[in-house]
Amino acid sequence: MGKAVFCIVPNYAQALRVVGDLKSSGFSNNDISVLMPDKSGTRDFAHEQGTKAPEGAVAGAGAGVAVGGALGWLAGIGALAIPGIGPFIAAGPIMAALSGAAVGGAVGGLTGSLIGLGIPEIQAKQYEGKIKGGNVLISVHSEDSSETKRAKEIFERAGAEDISTTGEAPVKKEMKMS
Repeated sequence: MGKAVFCIVPNYAQALRVVGDLKSSGFSNNDISVLMPDKSGTRDFAHEQGTKAPEGAVAGAGAGVAVGGALGWLAGIGALAIPGIGPFIAAGPIMAALSGAAVGGAVGGLTGSLIGLGIPEIQAKQYEGKIKGGNVLISVHSEDSSETKRAKEIFERAGAEDISTTGEAPVKKEMKMS
Protein backbone atom coordinates (compact mmCIF):
# COMPACT_ATOMS: atom_id res chain seq x y z
CA MET A 1 0.00 0.00 0.00
CA GLY A 2 1.33 3.43 -0.95
CA LYS A 3 1.48 6.42 1.32
CA ALA A 4 1.06 10.13 0.83
CA VAL A 5 3.21 12.68 2.62
CA PHE A 6 1.66 16.15 3.09
CA CYS A 7 3.00 19.51 4.22
CA ILE A 8 2.15 23.19 4.27
CA VAL A 9 4.52 25.93 3.12
CA PRO A 10 3.75 29.62 3.64
CA ASN A 11 4.18 30.89 0.08
CA TYR A 12 4.47 30.14 -3.60
CA ALA A 13 8.24 30.74 -3.78
CA GLN A 14 8.89 28.17 -1.07
CA ALA A 15 6.52 25.73 -2.81
CA LEU A 16 8.57 26.06 -6.00
CA ARG A 17 11.76 25.26 -4.09
CA VAL A 18 10.17 22.18 -2.49
CA VAL A 19 8.81 20.93 -5.82
CA GLY A 20 12.25 21.47 -7.39
CA ASP A 21 13.90 19.52 -4.57
CA LEU A 22 11.38 16.68 -4.94
CA LYS A 23 11.99 16.59 -8.69
CA SER A 24 15.77 16.51 -8.33
CA SER A 25 15.40 13.78 -5.70
CA GLY A 26 13.74 11.54 -8.28
CA PHE A 27 10.02 11.93 -7.57
CA SER A 28 7.81 11.76 -10.65
CA ASN A 29 5.60 14.64 -11.76
CA ASN A 30 2.68 12.22 -11.37
CA ASP A 31 3.51 11.74 -7.68
CA ILE A 32 3.61 15.40 -6.62
CA SER A 33 0.54 17.54 -5.95
CA VAL A 34 0.28 21.23 -5.16
CA LEU A 35 -2.79 23.16 -4.01
CA MET A 36 -2.86 26.91 -3.44
CA PRO A 37 -5.31 29.79 -3.44
CA ASP A 38 -5.57 31.57 -6.78
CA LYS A 39 -4.45 35.12 -5.97
CA SER A 40 -4.15 36.17 -9.60
CA GLY A 41 -6.39 39.16 -9.11
CA THR A 42 -9.45 37.61 -10.74
CA ARG A 43 -11.51 38.44 -7.67
CA ASP A 44 -10.50 42.09 -7.97
CA PHE A 45 -11.18 41.96 -11.68
CA ALA A 46 -14.67 40.58 -11.11
CA HIS A 47 -15.52 43.53 -8.87
CA GLU A 48 -13.89 46.16 -11.09
CA GLN A 49 -16.40 48.15 -13.11
CA GLY A 50 -14.16 51.05 -14.11
CA THR A 51 -11.47 51.71 -16.65
CA LYS A 52 -8.93 49.40 -15.06
CA ALA A 53 -10.70 46.23 -16.24
CA PRO A 54 -8.29 45.57 -19.14
CA GLU A 55 -5.33 45.98 -16.78
CA GLY A 56 -6.91 43.53 -14.34
CA ALA A 57 -7.43 40.97 -17.09
CA VAL A 58 -3.80 41.27 -18.15
CA ALA A 59 -2.59 40.96 -14.54
CA GLY A 60 -4.75 37.88 -13.97
CA ALA A 61 -3.60 36.24 -17.20
CA GLY A 62 0.02 37.04 -16.36
CA ALA A 63 -0.24 35.42 -12.94
CA GLY A 64 -1.80 32.30 -14.43
CA VAL A 65 0.96 32.03 -17.03
CA ALA A 66 3.64 32.49 -14.36
CA VAL A 67 2.17 29.78 -12.15
CA GLY A 68 1.63 27.46 -15.10
CA GLY A 69 5.16 27.99 -16.35
CA ALA A 70 6.81 27.42 -12.98
CA LEU A 71 4.71 24.37 -12.09
CA GLY A 72 4.20 23.23 -15.68
CA TRP A 73 6.33 20.14 -15.05
CA LEU A 74 3.58 18.76 -12.81
CA ALA A 75 0.72 16.77 -14.28
CA GLY A 76 -2.76 18.24 -14.61
CA ILE A 77 -2.27 21.86 -13.56
CA GLY A 78 -5.37 23.98 -13.62
CA ALA A 79 -7.58 26.50 -11.89
CA LEU A 80 -10.77 25.48 -10.15
CA ALA A 81 -13.35 27.05 -7.90
CA ILE A 82 -14.76 25.13 -4.98
CA PRO A 83 -18.24 26.42 -4.08
CA GLY A 84 -18.29 28.39 -0.86
CA ILE A 85 -14.51 28.45 -0.63
CA GLY A 86 -13.14 30.17 -3.70
CA PRO A 87 -10.64 29.88 -6.53
CA PHE A 88 -7.62 27.57 -6.31
CA ILE A 89 -4.78 26.42 -8.48
CA ALA A 90 -4.05 22.70 -8.29
CA ALA A 91 -1.48 20.46 -9.94
CA GLY A 92 -0.83 16.75 -9.87
CA PRO A 93 -3.13 13.94 -8.72
CA ILE A 94 -4.90 16.25 -6.26
CA MET A 95 -6.37 18.11 -9.25
CA ALA A 96 -8.53 15.12 -10.21
CA ALA A 97 -9.66 14.60 -6.62
CA LEU A 98 -10.67 18.23 -6.22
CA SER A 99 -12.30 18.62 -9.63
CA GLY A 100 -15.33 16.67 -8.42
CA ALA A 101 -15.80 19.10 -5.55
CA ALA A 102 -15.41 22.05 -7.89
CA VAL A 103 -17.79 20.79 -10.55
CA GLY A 104 -20.37 19.06 -8.40
CA GLY A 105 -20.41 21.43 -5.46
CA ALA A 106 -19.73 18.48 -3.20
CA VAL A 107 -20.76 18.75 0.41
CA GLY A 108 -17.71 19.45 2.51
CA GLY A 109 -15.84 21.24 -0.27
CA LEU A 110 -12.10 21.28 0.28
CA THR A 111 -12.15 19.53 3.66
CA GLY A 112 -14.27 16.69 2.25
CA SER A 113 -11.93 16.30 -0.70
CA LEU A 114 -8.88 16.21 1.56
CA ILE A 115 -10.56 13.59 3.74
CA GLY A 116 -11.19 11.62 0.56
CA LEU A 117 -7.45 11.70 -0.08
CA GLY A 118 -6.88 9.96 3.26
CA ILE A 119 -6.21 12.96 5.51
CA PRO A 120 -7.88 12.70 8.93
CA GLU A 121 -10.79 15.13 9.35
CA ILE A 122 -9.19 17.32 12.02
CA GLN A 123 -6.04 17.74 9.95
CA ALA A 124 -8.06 18.32 6.75
CA LYS A 125 -9.87 21.20 8.46
CA GLN A 126 -6.54 22.67 9.60
CA TYR A 127 -5.12 22.34 6.07
CA GLU A 128 -8.21 24.02 4.60
CA GLY A 129 -7.86 26.97 6.98
CA LYS A 130 -4.18 27.38 6.16
CA ILE A 131 -4.73 27.09 2.40
CA LYS A 132 -7.56 29.65 2.54
CA GLY A 133 -5.14 31.86 4.50
CA GLY A 134 -2.67 31.85 1.61
CA ASN A 135 -0.46 28.85 2.38
CA VAL A 136 0.36 26.09 -0.11
CA LEU A 137 -0.35 22.36 0.38
CA ILE A 138 2.15 19.95 -1.17
CA SER A 139 1.73 16.19 -1.21
CA VAL A 140 3.88 13.36 -2.53
CA HIS A 141 2.83 9.80 -3.28
CA SER A 142 5.40 7.27 -2.08
CA GLU A 143 5.58 3.56 -2.83
CA ASP A 144 7.87 2.51 0.02
CA SER A 145 9.29 3.66 3.34
CA SER A 146 12.50 5.00 1.81
CA GLU A 147 10.51 7.33 -0.50
CA THR A 148 8.32 8.40 2.42
CA LYS A 149 11.39 9.18 4.51
CA ARG A 150 13.04 11.07 1.62
CA ALA A 151 9.92 13.21 1.07
CA LYS A 152 9.69 14.03 4.79
CA GLU A 153 13.37 15.00 4.87
CA ILE A 154 12.91 17.32 1.89
CA PHE A 155 9.89 18.94 3.58
CA GLU A 156 11.78 19.34 6.87
CA ARG A 157 14.86 20.88 5.18
CA ALA A 158 12.58 23.35 3.41
CA GLY A 159 11.05 24.46 6.72
CA ALA A 160 7.60 23.08 5.85
CA GLU A 161 4.96 22.85 8.57
CA ASP A 162 2.29 20.31 9.46
CA ILE A 163 4.13 17.39 7.86
CA SER A 164 2.05 14.22 7.98
CA THR A 165 1.80 10.82 6.36
CA THR A 166 -1.33 8.91 5.48
CA GLY A 167 -1.92 5.52 3.96
CA GLU A 168 -3.67 5.59 0.62
CA ALA A 169 -6.65 3.32 0.26
CA PRO A 170 -5.98 0.30 -1.91
CA VAL A 171 -7.90 0.05 -5.16
CA LYS A 172 -10.81 -2.34 -4.74
CA LYS A 173 -11.00 -5.15 -7.23
CA GLU A 174 -14.35 -6.01 -8.69
CA MET A 175 -15.71 -9.38 -7.72
CA LYS A 176 -17.00 -11.45 -10.58
CA MET A 177 -20.25 -13.24 -10.05
CA SER A 178 -20.51 -16.67 -11.65
